[in-house]
Amino acid sequence: MVKIAVAGGSGQVGREVVDALVAAKKHEITILSRTDISVSDSTPGVIWRTVDYNDKSKLAEALHGIHTVLSFTQLLADPENTAQKNLIDAAVVAGVKRFAPSQWGSASTMDMPWWAGKDKITEYLKKVNENGRVLEYTLFQPGLFLEYLAAPYKTAKHLEPLNTMIDFQNRRAIVVDGYDSIMTCTTVQDLAAVIVRAVDLEGEWPVVGGISGNRVPISHILKVGEKVRGRPFTVEKVKVEDLENGILTTSWKLESSHPSVTGDQVEKMLKTVLIGTLLSSVKGAWDVSDEMNQLLPEFKFTQLEDFLTEAWRGKP
Repeated sequence: MVKIAVAGGSGQVGREVVDALVAAKKHEITILSRTDISVSDSTPGVIWRTVDYNDKSKLAEALHGIHTVLSFTQLLADPENTAQKNLIDAAVVAGVKRFAPSQWGSASTMDMPWWAGKDKITEYLKKVNENGRVLEYTLFQPGLFLEYLAAPYKTAKHLEPLNTMIDFQNRRAIVVDGYDSIMTCTTVQDLAAVIVRAVDLEGEWPVVGGISGNRVPISHILKVGEKVRGRPFTVEKVKVEDLENGILTTSWKLESSHPSVTGDQVEKMLKTVLIGTLLSSVKGAWDVSDEMNQLLPEFKFTQLEDFLTEAWRGKP
């Protein structure tokens, strides 16, 4: 048994991982939260601790005796990355062995400015270890959550639906003309299950922790979509040069956004996310590596066609 601290553990992905860790019944789990919500959450095996991410000494105190820190802190709400930098510093002071920063997505952030903080934190971790390893860390990267292809239907306990450039409900898609980009799609449940197993690994974590549930070209996703949805998808093509210039001439756009984006920023962010996802896909950002697959060869990932067949069974 080891002691695990989960920062941002009240968020969607964090809660999926916490549930899996609790179900494993192996470790003592502490959730670090800016607000005290322990009264409304009495999950057995979980300790809630209210922290101030601006107070490094108090953070170090909260991390005393902790073996592994998993961070799910919200990047958009902290453009200076203060919370994670202070969390890393506190982890070093407290003698934490392992740290997983808030990654949980693509292999690269190119053309995705809303995730720029990920690169800054990666550089910060490199700097912390530049004179010898002080803090073992890995960048967990599962690609696109497969559950998003079931939008608007919710297929996970905590992860809320988000629509993408492949819209199964309306049988349509937006693709980049001349490209058949590789996408890595992994269910959030598989991600959580891999994290549970990764915590138990005795060797050193790889710096990049790629988790490749399904590595497929977009054309394959569309082929599966047409099979499970019963008829061909309407496909609109956009050009790279238009996307590079911020031009989006499609008949439809994304409609659902992350809860951290509110007010008059929603429409602008949805356009930015769609353009960024399309551009980054043609540059290989969603072609995630498989380091964790290799370390866990016995683990069986949920297959894309099986998941989508079940998710869309009987749906109009």
